[in-house]
Amino acid sequence: MKISFHGAARTVTGSKHLITLRSGKKILLDCGMFQGMGKETQPLNASFGFTPSEVDLLILSHAHIDHCGLIPKLVKEGFEGPIYSTPATKELSAILLEDSAEIQRDDTRFINKRRAKQGLPPFEPLYDLSDASRALDLFITVEYDQWQSVLPELEVMFTDAGHIIGSAAVHLRITENEKTTRITFSGDVGRYNDAILRAPATFSQTDYLLLESTYGNRLHEEVTGAPDKLLEWIEKTCIQKKGKLIIPAFSVGRTQEILYALNQLEEENRLPAVPIYVDSPLSGEATALLKKYPQYFNKRIRKVMEKDEDPFDFKGLHFIKEAAESKRLNDMTQPCIIISASGMADAGRVKHHIMNNISNPSTTILLVGYCEPRSLGGRLANGDKEVKIYGEMYDVVAEVGEMRSMSAHGDYDDLCQFVACQDIAAIKVLFLVHGEYQVQEAFKEKLLHKGFRFIEIPDLHEQYILE
Repeated sequence: MKISFHGAARTVTGSKHLITLRSGKKILLDCGMFQGMGKETQPLNASFGFTPSEVDLLILSHAHIDHCGLIPKLVKEGFEGPIYSTPATKELSAILLEDSAEIQRDDTRFINKRRAKQGLPPFEPLYDLSDASRALDLFITVEYDQWQSVLPELEVMFTDAGHIIGSAAVHLRITENEKTTRITFSGDVGRYNDAILRAPATFSQTDYLLLESTYGNRLHEEVTGAPDKLLEWIEKTCIQKKGKLIIPAFSVGRTQEILYALNQLEEENRLPAVPIYVDSPLSGEATALLKKYPQYFNKRIRKVMEKDEDPFDFKGLHFIKEAAESKRLNDMTQPCIIISASGMADAGRVKHHIMNNISNPSTTILLVGYCEPRSLGGRLANGDKEVKIYGEMYDVVAEVGEMRSMSAHGDYDDLCQFVACQDIAAIKVLFLVHGEYQVQEAFKEKLLHKGFRFIEIPDLHEQYILE
């Protein structure tokens, strides 16, 4: 049996891990899009590093684009097998993949207008809406905590990873020559004190563990202080500077957490009377979908819902759907809050809002989650004084702030708690994935001190034989 790593290898995005059985059957764990990696992004997304038509089945941990975003391209290039996920992941994937196809279409049009003026050949989107639709027809759903036979030699089970609605750690039992090998892929691990979701579930002993490491060298701020921190930025930007507070936020997970914090401020009569716009049609759909799965909420928010039926809605909140409405926000001069995707500020409507407001000193761009260092959000977080947006350079005059308490990824303590249910001596190899290499090296040292013996940090397209 072999495993090869074709994404999220010494970087955070593009999650793709391919297992090849002795029979020749190939199982793909995730099929994510690389995001925010500057000039490297397009070439990385253009080539899988394996032949899609040779993959027998796909198992999807969750619906974030860096985990599911290349599924339509996989189908476009010949994949015809089943795609296994939880029910909520299938529903989220339906709206996320359609949105991804539309963003590619719109961004490609915008970019190609400029390329045409420069005499350059046009870009082509990775896939279109028809490819996304064909991919969704292949989904088969499996509930949490149920072993499902998917091949004669393979069973799969999902356990709750607590990252977003429907997110799962993937557990495999592979039987070859009367010997069973257990493999666990963490997907993205959530936080044990998440504002909305249940904590990640424990899981049975595994032989090989693929563990995400996004924040393997960091401890987050306490989630409980998020509303107060958010209020500080609102008062500073909208009340004192009379400007716009622009918050790049992933449509699934982060946007709902921000809305929950704002709702808490409104319930406590502390929310200033400024208009709040969620400028992402996808965010509206994702918020509605989240409300369909209250069984995945933690006890704290379920207690809140006994008095507040909808903890994601409040006075002054507006969801923007049409592009014309979005463009009108750029002409507004009054103070307001704009929450818009993408979270790394590298695509979608928020990129246009930043482009139109980055030279205004009264504007604040508030980063509330992980940004790949080469993404627009990552460059702003790094303190760059000049950034390129849609091919043109802009001086960074707006204030740039960060709130680290809102990450949906577990920090070092969360990740260590996630693996605490395991007998360390029984794990043959722990593979660190989904993290920047320097972070992974630091996390590896911490794990070695905790008693893990064999830890690998795979490079892109690197292959290992599993004994």
